[in-house]
Amino acid sequence: MFGAAVRADGRPSGALAGRIALARRLALDDVGAVVFCSGAVGVHGPSEASVIADGLRDVIAARRLVRDEESRDTLQSALAAAAYAKANGIERCIACSDNWHQPRARMLLRMFGVRTQGAWMEHRTLPSRVRARNYAREALALPYDVVAGAWALMGTRVTRAVR
Repeated sequence: MFGAAVRADGRPSGALAGRIALARRLALDDVGAVVFCSGAVGVHGPSEASVIADGLRDVIAARRLVRDEESRDTLQSALAAAAYAKANGIERCIACSDNWHQPRARMLLRMFGVRTQGAWMEHRTLPSRVRARNYAREALALPYDVVAGAWALMGTRVTRAVR
């Protein structure tokens, strides 16, 4: 599960709350699934990964929640998730994120050797201008992450990140 912003009071932002709701639904459908919670501390603490795990704890056993509290962007989250998947023999994962973020997240996971499946999120309450802005932002971030992902595969550290 890809992180998103945490509010100053420690609660998930609207984007993160939506992703947590999606992860809850998906995890309840597959009682053996592991939920890889990814996201470092952003502008406000606690870490995105810990907020995700806390949001899932009442419906998902703690042993099924894996925290990645180091990843600061989509590229780092995809690298960490792929490393975890490979180390644990996981061949397929569901990219749990917003609809506009999934193409980039899934592309990176595939680049790093993990087969993915998307999951649809409802965004009925978001104004169309917000959805359009988010899709546009992702369209601009995608080419950057194609190059950054290729650099990561070659072992070059990527220092600039787009979330």
